[in-house]
Amino acid sequence: MAEATFSSRLYPNLETIVREFLSQAKTKVSCASFGVAGPVINGQATITNLPWIIDEKQLIDALGFSRVHLMNDIMAAALAIPLLEREEIFTLNKGNTVSGGTIAVIAPGTGLGQAYLTWDGSKYRPYPSEGGHADFAPTNPAEIRLLLYLMDRFGHVSTEHICSGIGLKNLYEFLKENEHGEEPLWLAEQLNNAQDSVPFIVEAALDDKKPCRLCQATLEQFISILGAETGNMALRMMASGGIYLGGGIPPRIVPALKKGLFMKAFRSKGRMSDLMDTFPVHVILSHRMGLMGAAAQGFRF
Repeated sequence: MAEATFSSRLYPNLETIVREFLSQAKTKVSCASFGVAGPVINGQATITNLPWIIDEKQLIDALGFSRVHLMNDIMAAALAIPLLEREEIFTLNKGNTVSGGTIAVIAPGTGLGQAYLTWDGSKYRPYPSEGGHADFAPTNPAEIRLLLYLMDRFGHVSTEHICSGIGLKNLYEFLKENEHGEEPLWLAEQLNNAQDSVPFIVEAALDDKKPCRLCQATLEQFISILGAETGNMALRMMASGGIYLGGGIPPRIVPALKKGLFMKAFRSKGRMSDLMDTFPVHVILSHRMGLMGAAAQGFRF
């Protein structure tokens, strides 16, 4: 098995990355399956955070493959869930797992991916979703103020504007401007010099020795809104087979997720609050879900 990591923003298209990978791996490939960050329609994907359009037929012609299959990256991650080992998940709520029940995935990373799996009688089938781009629904006065702040900046405010790496930056700026804590000079210097401020915000929020109250408030509001959105998805999918938190952010903030704020927001569904306790909630610790799912799909076609 060969594996490598590439910064997609440094490349003009997927074909260039694949050629470089194959030259490094020194192997020949006849067919390929790709998990890509965007909706896939009729074998073509417009990538959400890159100026790329990826097309199965174009990849076949450009790379000389006999077959290519494109799938949404979170759909690929969902497909890998039945393959997870026990040590690759952390359970936030045991719930009551229903055999063959629908499984949902919500994945805050660069964006906010969502997907789900349903049982067809013999195996789970994955389905994509662009639910992360649905409207943000505030649940209290502070979140209403956040919505109004983001509406002034973006017009339409999706949940991804908050529950993602991009969203953490938006939350931080909102709280900083609304006097929820002074930005320390040492942190300001780090953020000014950083290409990606999210790791510094998260690290400062989780640092017990030198905590930053502004960063703590940012992470707390992020976790509360993520908990509410995860609960929304569990209800919409009736995710009795479990709901899984994937993406790059949840594994990094498990200590904060364990404190109870996430599950409090998850359960807060009025008349459905008792039902929420029955849904199993897990954090995916593995960073290879998309690869595993894309590979599993590749063996299917």
